[in-house]
Amino acid sequence: MPSSYRAIFTAPGTKRFSAAGLFGRMPLAMMGIGIVTMVSQITGRYGIAGALSATAALSMAVLGPQISRLVDRYGQARVLRPAALASTAAVAGLLVCAVQEAPTWTLFVFTAVTGCVPSVGAMIRARWTEIYRDRPRELHTAYSWESLIDELCFVCGPIVAIALSTSVFPAAGPLAAAVLLLIGVFWLSAQRDTEPPVHPREGDRKSDSAIRLPGLQVLVVTFVAVGAAFGAVDVVSVAFAEEQGNKAAAGIVLGLYALGSAVAAVVFGMLDLKGPAPRRWLIGVTAMAVSIIPLQLAGDLVFLAVALFVAGMAIAPTMVTTMALVGHHVPRSSLTEGMTWVSTGLAIGVALGFSAGGWAVDEAGAEAGFLVPAIAGAAAVLSALLGYRRLKRPVPTAEGQQVDDHGQRERHSDTSMA
Repeated sequence: MPSSYRAIFTAPGTKRFSAAGLFGRMPLAMMGIGIVTMVSQITGRYGIAGALSATAALSMAVLGPQISRLVDRYGQARVLRPAALASTAAVAGLLVCAVQEAPTWTLFVFTAVTGCVPSVGAMIRARWTEIYRDRPRELHTAYSWESLIDELCFVCGPIVAIALSTSVFPAAGPLAAAVLLLIGVFWLSAQRDTEPPVHPREGDRKSDSAIRLPGLQVLVVTFVAVGAAFGAVDVVSVAFAEEQGNKAAAGIVLGLYALGSAVAAVVFGMLDLKGPAPRRWLIGVTAMAVSIIPLQLAGDLVFLAVALFVAGMAIAPTMVTTMALVGHHVPRSSLTEGMTWVSTGLAIGVALGFSAGGWAVDEAGAEAGFLVPAIAGAAAVLSALLGYRRLKRPVPTAEGQQVDDHGQRERHSDTSMA
């Protein structure tokens, strides 16, 4: 392991909570594609499969930020376990209804409750932020490490979910995801020594949501479009693999997409970056959009795999910069909620991408379906360009500091939010 990464694990407890986060985040990579595979195996209909995955993503978009607000107010230990148990119970109901071929509406009812799953990635990053708040170089490396973990989950998750659902029984993928969620959440919430302290909100700001902040709004709206591209790529890639006569290979193909991002995360975390963070973010969003365009030329699985690996290299650097910008634009008392809102925007986009991608496949076939992520990528660039000036403005934080567009903190006498 490079020395820059070894250095961040010298703080007590960091190895344990990062390991717990690996288990807790694996379901995010498994659940959506697991539902698509399960339902398509049982019904043969990608439209219904995509709509159910979209419902799950929208459910997380609605419930996730509320859970994170509770975490900011009451702490991780008190909130995470009940939320995980409720989500797991809903997943169990979904699997029973799917296997028993219950009416379609029952699938949607249970899927709508699955979204109370905690945003484990935000919980882990909040712990890193608390440890290295005043050491930006180490915090950048920690965020890069967590992006690497995210991508490892997305390398392994789709492969495992698709393999289980196609080789064991259709519901095996989502079932394994639910078990991993419980393991990760219960292990993480037991680690009280590294849990971020609760930061009470004062006065009439107690009920304010972080989404009111202009900078965060730009990040969230842009990531709706980014998520749409991701969701469409997932659904269309599975359908493309089936058209090529090797549906199980979709897990490997999507795993290479995440592997490209993982490779970029390793390198990015070792860099000592200069220049404005908003500019790096805009470049990253543009690179993600441009890299998706060649997917429309895919004629076989080999070309698709290579194209996705290259496209994935733009993901992790953009995600790392995004989380850093959240820290610049959101007060400490709402940090977990702010990070979750970015994930929420991504989840909403994934829902739209699942639905639009599934519809495009049903109507025009998988090759035509790759036009959907290209359109979503263009929308992301447009949103980033329109909101760029908001991200450049210095933002006072709740700690009486101001963050400039280079990510540096300075003393500021006014603690009100810009």
